[in-house]
Amino acid sequence: MSTKTLRKRISLVAVTALTAGVLSVVAVPSASANIYNSTNAVATASTLNVATVGSAGNLTGGAVIAADAASSSAYKSHALLYKDASSTTAQTATVLAGGTLVLYTLSNATTATGVGFTATGGSFGLTVYDNHAGAVAAGEWASDKKTLAVSSGTAVAVTWAAGTTAGTYTINSYVSTAAAPAIVGLTTATNGTLFGGITVTVVAAAATGGPVVANSTCSTNNGATNSPSTLDYSSAFTNGNAAYVNLALKDAYLATNSTEGNIVVSATNGALVNIGTGTVTAGTGSTVVAYGTGTSGDDNSIRIDQGTAGAPVTTTVSISFNGATICTKTVTIRGVPATMAISSVSSVAPSGKLATANWLADGTGRSAHMYIQLLDSAGNTVLPGTSSTGANGDTEFSIASASITNLITTVAVASGHQATSLSSSAVPYNYSAATYTCGANQYGSQKVTVNHTSAATGKVISGTFDGRCAGPAYTYTAGFDKASYVQGEIATLTVKFLDSKGNGANSVTSPSSSGTTVLSVPMMTRVTALPGSTTLTKADGSLAITYTVSLDTAGITAGGYNGIIDFPALTAVAAKAQTVAYKVTTGNDTTSNADVLKSIVALIASINKQIQALQKLILKR
Repeated sequence: MSTKTLRKRISLVAVTALTAGVLSVVAVPSASANIYNSTNAVATASTLNVATVGSAGNLTGGAVIAADAASSSAYKSHALLYKDASSTTAQTATVLAGGTLVLYTLSNATTATGVGFTATGGSFGLTVYDNHAGAVAAGEWASDKKTLAVSSGTAVAVTWAAGTTAGTYTINSYVSTAAAPAIVGLTTATNGTLFGGITVTVVAAAATGGPVVANSTCSTNNGATNSPSTLDYSSAFTNGNAAYVNLALKDAYLATNSTEGNIVVSATNGALVNIGTGTVTAGTGSTVVAYGTGTSGDDNSIRIDQGTAGAPVTTTVSISFNGATICTKTVTIRGVPATMAISSVSSVAPSGKLATANWLADGTGRSAHMYIQLLDSAGNTVLPGTSSTGANGDTEFSIASASITNLITTVAVASGHQATSLSSSAVPYNYSAATYTCGANQYGSQKVTVNHTSAATGKVISGTFDGRCAGPAYTYTAGFDKASYVQGEIATLTVKFLDSKGNGANSVTSPSSSGTTVLSVPMMTRVTALPGSTTLTKADGSLAITYTVSLDTAGITAGGYNGIIDFPALTAVAAKAQTVAYKVTTGNDTTSNADVLKSIVALIASINKQIQALQKLILKR
């Protein structure tokens, strides 16, 4: 039995006795800002750069400074743990005691330049220019100051040794365009212009004790990986597919965690979990324990599966290291289709299944009469299968035989319009787009049942919709939702289009396909766009147009008005322009004649009572 296998078995027994562990808590910059071990930046003028490439072994190898300073890609710092992404006067870095940074810049492109460096601790060492054959030390004042006279467009690099004392130090860089080597003779390097500054934190030893949560990455994905993204997987986990939580654990100095310990994973709601690396097999329980580091090549991926095949599950997965929580992730794996929802159903023209993208208007350009959505038992949207016959339709969907009549003959879900993603950024594709066909010269409505037969399981689920067959707009009526409006109110004008049979017109043919629509409504401002060639009516053949009663006090006159509603494409054939009557008031005076008469009567009655009371008083005397 291998040592690691033995450790894992011991950890399985020991997990119930785990006491609350303590993760390292060290104030270090955010992991997301660390550019340590990234490609060195190209030297540029008035920019102070740090070699972010670590030397061989980083913590054991020495710094590397090239003989030719123009070769910035060859520079390597020693024992660098952290470097932020900036290159200004407010940079930050962390280095182990005894480490060395390589600093470099480029002189002014056209003028000989004096470059000066200062540090509040540590010491400067080797210097190279790109016009020198090797390392030089010219212009060195002291270990904490270095000034260099360089020609125009010259790259220069210098080493800075952190020393053995932990603490916080400041490195600044200055430039002078005075004739070289003027800056060398200056009293202090700070007589030049400051162009770069770094606050360096020197730490005494590397971190121990396990990962730091703030520095570690824990993200969901649809597969196991040793290099997890900082973002969670954005699409849905579908039935039969596993979800994964991938780990990249970092210590207090943003180095890969090297401390081994018990990694405990638990999941709620009966989800199954397992932990490993590379290909991770499905788990057999809701808790699993491993002994490792949670790093590349060693127990860094958690696999999550449904507890019951085909059943949806939403589970919260908790991951701890030596008893201290690293992260929690909530994951939903959707189940098999259990119910069907049909929505946004239009009415259809006889003798065909004409459909336009204007009806769905979901930004996808799909031409269809309705949406069909499959849901699992928890109400999550699930995808149809992949069985299809190309443009003619998805064979998993079909019209129930009892629904096939002379009125409505077919229902089809075009495979190209089938849901292709469950990404949160592609909501319209959570639905399949479908059409239905009305028989030739058929008018009327009926309930239609649609079946979905899973190609994988053979399970059948059904949904119903009200199908309606009608001709295009032929005549119309119009009216407001109220007889009277007060200034500032919202008014809705409803136009009901009828086909030649007197039924509500279909919603696949625009009633304004030609001619200029005339909507003349005094004292109101139209909010809804003027109906045009792409405007479709609702499924019942109506069209709602919104107005606001004028908000301009000076521009409104209380009274009764008549609006003219004219669709020339229809009135030129059989329809008549509609006149709609309505009233508007300012709302400032709502007293009617009846109210005035009622008040007068009440006043007379009150006066009579007072006279009678006065008469009784006089007679008593």
